[in-house]
Amino acid sequence: MKRAKALYTLLGALIGLIHIVPFYVLITTSFKEELDTSSKWVMPGYLFWDNFTNAWQLAGLDRAFVNTVIVTVLSIVLILILGSSAAFPLARHRSALNKWMYGFFVSALIVPPLTILVPLYKMFVDIGAMNTYTGIVILHVTFHLSMAIFLFTGFISTIPRELDEAAMIDGASRLGLFFRIILPVLMPITATVIIMNGVSIWNDYQFSVFFLQKLEYRTITVALSAFFGENNSDIGWVAAGSLLAALPSILLYLFLQKYFVEGMTSGAVKG
Repeated sequence: MKRAKALYTLLGALIGLIHIVPFYVLITTSFKEELDTSSKWVMPGYLFWDNFTNAWQLAGLDRAFVNTVIVTVLSIVLILILGSSAAFPLARHRSALNKWMYGFFVSALIVPPLTILVPLYKMFVDIGAMNTYTGIVILHVTFHLSMAIFLFTGFISTIPRELDEAAMIDGASRLGLFFRIILPVLMPITATVIIMNGVSIWNDYQFSVFFLQKLEYRTITVALSAFFGENNSDIGWVAAGSLLAALPSILLYLFLQKYFVEGMTSGAVKG
């Protein structure tokens, strides 16, 4: 048992190291001057902040950050509202129709978004949804809603039905039951949905590069991609820009991490 535990600990440490090393190199590179030829593994004895200033200004990250925040926040709010609202009846009323609907939502998880990119692009052009917040938000909600419904349904299924019965006896309506009893209990799985979908939407490139082509609608990933193509010799600028883009996701995870594991394990128990 002790050997097995030590082996699992070593394996976990190696996996963590694999994820930490690239981030460490990103930090060391982002704080070095262009003429600094020291090893990328060595942290500089100074902090060269001009890399961040140049990346922010030249890559247009100010506007890109605003665009990405708008798209991410609107998408997450809609995913949370629609996902939890749909999951409640699916979890509480296991009728044949609801089971079929749940299977339909879950099966949508296996559809690769890029396989329908061409018809999506044509449809967006036809309805005038190109280069609009509305279009890209609807797209993100569509492709991330299935995962939210899956997680919310599994979590709500673990909540004792006695809470529902007690609330109904006290005169609560179905709507009141959901908003006053069920919704406050969903904090762990809500944090999980926010992290999983929020990070995915924040880092999205495949949709943003096709559907947000105008400069004023560029998201952070598209702006960084263009910036890297123009300044691939100034690796410090690119590293600084990438670090700036990654910070919101890191802070979001650190803020919600205590709920993340609980929500993932509970949301996958039933459904």
